[in-house]
Amino acid sequence: MKTLKIQKPPDDAIRDVLTRLFDANSIGGVFALTKKRENTYAYSLITKKELLTTIVPTFPIMPMNAGKMISRLTMVEPPSVPIAVLLRPCELRALYELVKLEQASLDNLLFISFTCGGVLSLKLSTDILAEKTEEYWEKAPSGEPVAGLRESCTMCTAFVPDNADIVVTLIGKDVRQETNFIMNTEKGEKYLEGMNSQYSEQSIESNEIEAVRRKRQAQRESVFAKLKTEELGWNGLINVFGRCINCHACGNACPICYCTLCYVESAEKDTFPLAWERQLRREGSLRIPDDTVMYHLVRMLHMGVMCVGCGMCSDVCPTDIPVASIFTKVGQRMQSIVEYVPGKDLEEAMPLAIVDPEDFEEAESETE
Repeated sequence: MKTLKIQKPPDDAIRDVLTRLFDANSIGGVFALTKKRENTYAYSLITKKELLTTIVPTFPIMPMNAGKMISRLTMVEPPSVPIAVLLRPCELRALYELVKLEQASLDNLLFISFTCGGVLSLKLSTDILAEKTEEYWEKAPSGEPVAGLRESCTMCTAFVPDNADIVVTLIGKDVRQETNFIMNTEKGEKYLEGMNSQYSEQSIESNEIEAVRRKRQAQRESVFAKLKTEELGWNGLINVFGRCINCHACGNACPICYCTLCYVESAEKDTFPLAWERQLRREGSLRIPDDTVMYHLVRMLHMGVMCVGCGMCSDVCPTDIPVASIFTKVGQRMQSIVEYVPGKDLEEAMPLAIVDPEDFEEAESETE
């Protein structure tokens, strides 16, 4: 693939490219992670070129899965001018799932992503954030995890963006001096043409990438083995999810959960005086809030096959329930059964949206 090389570290190189695109009127805005003040980061939509100095797209923090933000910006109508959107691979996959759910549009968007080393947990104190960030970039070439990364990131094997127009290589390269922009689509090539008189050829995949993938797969197997979800049973589920305080932060942070009113937050679900009275008469006690375990099981049933493994749910959980790891393990099993990879192929229909009459014929034959 054609590759543009810039002799600058990633964020500086990305600012350089975006500035040129602004100057050429190729884009009218940029959506990216920005630094607002010391140790404060947020996603921003920028339409003034001079504000590009605030963007830090590769900084290892994910305040939320930005796929959900792009959904909100494009659901009613796509932007009237081209926008460069800088997302991590899991954010881009989440956006693709939201497009399938008719919650977002990809029109007039140029996607720039990068081989991802993961993000630091939002629960890290700000006084050690700088120290961890420095260590993060020291280990970036080898893809070695840094203490403080989200557990989901340490076991993510889908850290290479399949659907980005332009891919910035961060893993397997010493990115402190040079940044490579790989043109992954015809659109990406069109936007970067003319920026340099000479382009090199480079593949996104490499021996270094494959080595990191193997390490993360081994970590995934280790995490899954420790969870022992197959042995949980009802009592085990209560032990794991029993400390849930019913804040629903995990659902609110999930990029795929988009319902305006979720059933578990509705008046129908939240008002059970007669059922509570029966339980009190039968058992003499009533846990409030109730049905915290059922909330997670319902979410798992709905989201498991579409889970992109971003880890937002665990990162926002105030009681440190390993929601993301459990969902990733169960989701992997569900996805393998239906042979579905969420966010990989826009043309591949979601399994929950497909009704095959032959499935019912098979079920009928088994009951005869």
